[in-house]
Amino acid sequence: MRVLVTGGSSGLGAAVVDAVTKDGGQPLVLDRQPPAVNVPWLRCDLADTRAAEDATRQLAERMGGLDGVVTAAGIDVPGRLADIPGPDWERVVTVDLLATAAVIRAALPFLSEVRGNVVTVASTLGIKAVSDATAYCAAKFGVVGFTRALAAELAGTVGVTLLIPGGMRTAFFDGRDEQYRPGPDAALNDPANVAEAVLFALRQPAGSAVRELVVCADRESSYP
Repeated sequence: MRVLVTGGSSGLGAAVVDAVTKDGGQPLVLDRQPPAVNVPWLRCDLADTRAAEDATRQLAERMGGLDGVVTAAGIDVPGRLADIPGPDWERVVTVDLLATAAVIRAALPFLSEVRGNVVTVASTLGIKAVSDATAYCAAKFGVVGFTRALAAELAGTVGVTLLIPGGMRTAFFDGRDEQYRPGPDAALNDPANVAEAVLFALRQPAGSAVRELVVCADRESSYP
């Protein structure tokens, strides 16, 4: 199973790479940083969506096709709308939403050949809005709507799963102001647990669809 993972060098993406490898598959990575393991990868800034499309095609052609795509890359710049510079706000939406569509668009010819599977990564903040997260909520609400529409569009040709994860123990929160970091008692999930759910969706046979998955710590405070 050849699986392209965006953001595969850290966080959930790296956990998915590990899960696919342990399952005997071949992960491929698009990221700005090299993955910790020796897998095929291309350096790519997903804020450049045309570059993301080109890199997706290059990796797919190098590997002779694709069986799955997981759009795990995601960023956030928390803060009040009036305080976040326009380019920073727009980069969040571009990386989290527009690059998701760009990578999948480029992968579709390869996935259609084998009736492969796509897993998009939204967030509990794609179904519940909070203050100081206008860019992230806009992007992740967009991923939810995009994926539901894509599932209807591709029914019978490519499997589409929407993953809605809660907060995870990753470096995603590093470098933030203290007010935007989880507290010491925050209920955060292990990304390896979420990656197992991703693997389950990827392994579905043609004709069987896992439409949506919510995976979070059992005391997750941002869901529902």
